[in-house]
Amino acid sequence: MKRFTLGLSAGVLALATLITSPARAADPVTLGVSIPTADHGFTGGIVWWANEAKKDLEKAHPGLKIIVKTAANAPEQANQLQDLVTVNKINALVIFPYESASLTQPVAQVKKKGVYVTVVDRGLTDTSAQDAYVAGDNTAFGKLPAEYIAKKLNGKGNVVALRGIPTTLDNERFDAFSGVLKAYPDIKILDAKYANWNRDDAFKVTQDYLTRFKNIDAIWAADDDMAVGVLKAIDQAKRTDIKIVFGGAGSKGMVKTILDDSNKLIQADVSYSPKFIYDAVKLTAEARLKGEGLPATTIIPSVLITKENAKQFYFPNSPF
Repeated sequence: MKRFTLGLSAGVLALATLITSPARAADPVTLGVSIPTADHGFTGGIVWWANEAKKDLEKAHPGLKIIVKTAANAPEQANQLQDLVTVNKINALVIFPYESASLTQPVAQVKKKGVYVTVVDRGLTDTSAQDAYVAGDNTAFGKLPAEYIAKKLNGKGNVVALRGIPTTLDNERFDAFSGVLKAYPDIKILDAKYANWNRDDAFKVTQDYLTRFKNIDAIWAADDDMAVGVLKAIDQAKRTDIKIVFGGAGSKGMVKTILDDSNKLIQADVSYSPKFIYDAVKLTAEARLKGEGLPATTIIPSVLITKENAKQFYFPNSPF
């Protein structure tokens, strides 16, 4: 499988011309975008960026029609895929699956009908059901915070971590985080519990940590929504020992906090923006308009966000 890593720059567009299947004469493109509903901050960003892509790309390309569908659960998303094929007559699909396993067969059926399929972020259980895969860099998502924390603590201190939902994605992030800290024998990960990418669950997990551990130097919240719950728990407990809270994904609230230097605990973040749905739609649409395909795998890099570069990652109109 060909694998490409690219930045959010001109390199994105340049690599769109690389193909994994033979080119053919371009036809008008009707592209379906299938995504979860905005049930929390990150998916709210996914919906917003998908509609931004529709607006920008249809304006730029008269031969392109984009249909955005949101689904509250996996069965609804599967039904919408059928409608996109039979009613809307799509010939390209960009899908952010609600779930991996239950959407694999419905997506495979779409591909069998000759539709070009790009899967985003949550991979399918059978990659033969897709033509291309676009995702963020989950290894860097865990590695960059660990490196930052280790440097700020001068290689010594107590760390607790919050994990997301038990998934391969979460495992990849935590393995990268803990792997970096293994090189620092004086940094101890006291505990790592799942908080389900949810700020209320993160608040409860952090309360437990603060009760059990009398000295904590850094908390890896691993998600900006969870970081909000972490900060609330710290504030209520009036703890002053914690030096760093590190979230993840680069939400506008956290990036603004970094820009304004308004919370001494939040000095950095790591990008994993829902904007990758925009990039996936753009890459797919522009390739298909040329009769071309994408690389089999495209990874959007995660970047350390600090005050020096935070303006590049601040999107005030996005819900996330």
